[in-house]
Amino acid sequence: MSNAYQTPESNLVNDKVSTGNSDSEKYGSVEKAIHGEYSFSIGAVISEAWTKTKGSKWIFNLSFVFYFLVIIIVMTLMEFITVSLVSSNAMGGDPSQMVSGMMFVPLALQLSANLIILPMVMGLAMMGIKRSVDAPISSGMVFKYFPKMLPLFVTMLLIYIMVIIGFILFVLPGIYLMIAYYMAMPLVAEKGLSPWQAMEASRKAITHRWFSIFGFFITMLLIIVVSALPLGIGMIWTMPMMVIAFAILYRNMFGVNTETVSQY
Repeated sequence: MSNAYQTPESNLVNDKVSTGNSDSEKYGSVEKAIHGEYSFSIGAVISEAWTKTKGSKWIFNLSFVFYFLVIIIVMTLMEFITVSLVSSNAMGGDPSQMVSGMMFVPLALQLSANLIILPMVMGLAMMGIKRSVDAPISSGMVFKYFPKMLPLFVTMLLIYIMVIIGFILFVLPGIYLMIAYYMAMPLVAEKGLSPWQAMEASRKAITHRWFSIFGFFITMLLIIVVSALPLGIGMIWTMPMMVIAFAILYRNMFGVNTETVSQY
């Protein structure tokens, strides 16, 4: 991609990452990834993911149930709080307070909801990463990454800001950054990088294969859409496969810490 679309440089490799970060020499590392020293085939990744889905799909599907139940509870609470606060402002008779409440309250609640939802998303992602190296997984892992809540939240905010700026700058930089930052939050959760380090590591690594990875995203999206057509039954297989496929891509790029394999 053009240098005009690149964000500022950052010191990406800290001591924690640079020493023994990979579970196996056949997989990648942060250092190799940011220099483009990795390769992948869309067909090979999907084929391996499909194989690893066997014997694990019900564990993943139960974790999806936990995830969506929490989302339903959170969204219900958000709606109740929003209606209560807006109604309270309306009864106060101050139109300016009512307008500000209608604008600010939903935004504040959405940001608060992300504090709960993001760690669960990363729990699902980490299940996939562990499955990618044949480590044991459990559905309860979806709740295990709440200690990473704040760095994940900061990472999300920084990505939103950078992508919005990118879209303001003639759209293409925004599309580029949407894909380029995709591995940032897994790097925060799995490698323990800071938000900006993770964003830069993800951007630099993905830039070397941006169009191939974009093609991988489109392929996975098409698979999910097609599998959803017959009453969504096919998603019992394709949703776990998608999580594992992205995890395999992450594994091939950045490797997997031995601590990740052994924990939980």
